[in-house]
Amino acid sequence: MAEPRTPTCLTIATSDSGGGAGVQADVKAFAAAGCHGATVIVGLTAQNTVEVAATFEVPAWFITAQLDAVFNDIGIDALKTGALQSRETVDAVAAFLERLQSAGALPPLVIDPVLRASSGAALLPDDALEALIDRLLPLSTVITPNHDEAVVLARRDGSAHELAEAIVARGAHAALITGSGRSGDHLYDGARHMNIAVPVTQARATHGSGCTHSATVCAHLARGADLKTAARAAAAATASAITLGLDDVGSGDGPVDVIGLRVHRGARRRPVP
Repeated sequence: MAEPRTPTCLTIATSDSGGGAGVQADVKAFAAAGCHGATVIVGLTAQNTVEVAATFEVPAWFITAQLDAVFNDIGIDALKTGALQSRETVDAVAAFLERLQSAGALPPLVIDPVLRASSGAALLPDDALEALIDRLLPLSTVITPNHDEAVVLARRDGSAHELAEAIVARGAHAALITGSGRSGDHLYDGARHMNIAVPVTQARATHGSGCTHSATVCAHLARGADLKTAARAAAAATASAITLGLDDVGSGDGPVDVIGLRVHRGARRRPVP
């Protein structure tokens, strides 16, 4: 009897030269959740734990070439987007995914609407955001904003319930809002509101936590989980990654540790202030 095929995820996102967020965080989270990770890199950052010093946008034609190469050979069970940088990039990605949808071949799609880096640097201009809402939201299985991103997407402030409903009304099939206070994460699938419990964590380093969360959702969808199960798994994995965070990497907010590097190496942590 043949062994089951390895589940495979794709991230369409920006590279973080510091290794904490972006494509690098996604691939680690895919692996931690039992999936092979393929990548389409849409931009580069000169980035560390303190700042984004410079960005470089990959040309649209080369983004499409990467997508063609991956989909022509590797079976993708689920995919996610991260920081997309520009209107041209969003349009290139959307055009490719729209063709897949027309052919009935679009896998589950998770949108992580990365608007800013954790250092505060803007990563998605207004025209790109509108293109993301108009073209990518209708293709998505779920969008995973934090509260601040949800306010921007909904064009209003409000409770997690209200923001999730407003985002779905704008075209998303489901919204999973993270960091919703003591109630945990909040999932709305267009019909039901569900609170997703988030384990209490002692934060050591948080860089890449949003990427880790959305990539873990993607990986569990690739493995056949339903959306609520994937959201629960992502909440648990991200909380653990923050608790294990590599606060000895860099002088700023260090990267989360979704693969348990500290545990394997027996590394010593800085004391929590």
